[in-house]
Amino acid sequence: MRKSSLVLLAILALAVAACAPVQRKYDYKEFRAADPKSILIVPAINKSVDVDAPDYFLSTISRPIGERGYYVFPVNLTKRLMEDDGLSDADMVHANDPVVLGKMFGSDAIMYVSIERWDARYAVLSTVVTVDLAYTLKSAKTGQTLWKHREMRTFDSQAGNSGGGIAGLIAKAIVAAIEKASPRYIPLAQQANAGAVGRAGTGLPAGPQDPAYKSDISQF
Repeated sequence: MRKSSLVLLAILALAVAACAPVQRKYDYKEFRAADPKSILIVPAINKSVDVDAPDYFLSTISRPIGERGYYVFPVNLTKRLMEDDGLSDADMVHANDPVVLGKMFGSDAIMYVSIERWDARYAVLSTVVTVDLAYTLKSAKTGQTLWKHREMRTFDSQAGNSGGGIAGLIAKAIVAAIEKASPRYIPLAQQANAGAVGRAGTGLPAGPQDPAYKSDISQF
């Protein structure tokens, strides 16, 4: 009986493992060949209903890329220079030739980001905040795509809150209302950026200012 139970548990474990999503390692052949050292981050395309999302997001992306060992052009100065040059619309910037943008700033690569979701869904006792971002890094020399990734983060105001009774319901409603009034977009965007850029196998390999530069091939 005990042996049968162990066999059933083993089969169940294998079934669960088979159903779990497998995160495939990104193909870094083109990235390694281009060997970018500096990255220009352009304004993000906004597919959400929050008109402030691009500016909030732009404040979160430079640090994780810089911490990976790359020189990052100042994002606000970059945005201002593009606006002065007639590139005030993010869709227009993304449609522009990466090589032209690269020559404007002298960068090795250009980071494009599309904000797929940036919203807070309120349901009286719960507010679920979602940030969904799609990243594309292109060579500023050839225009070729060097890296792509998509990362999503969510926050549920009631996650882990199991308080019961009327007092518990009131507390949940208050927490949900607070989250609706001031959703934690910035922390979620920071988490998404850190995961997208820093995760071994799918993120960005170490840049020239990182001690692991060109020695992390087994991970990327």
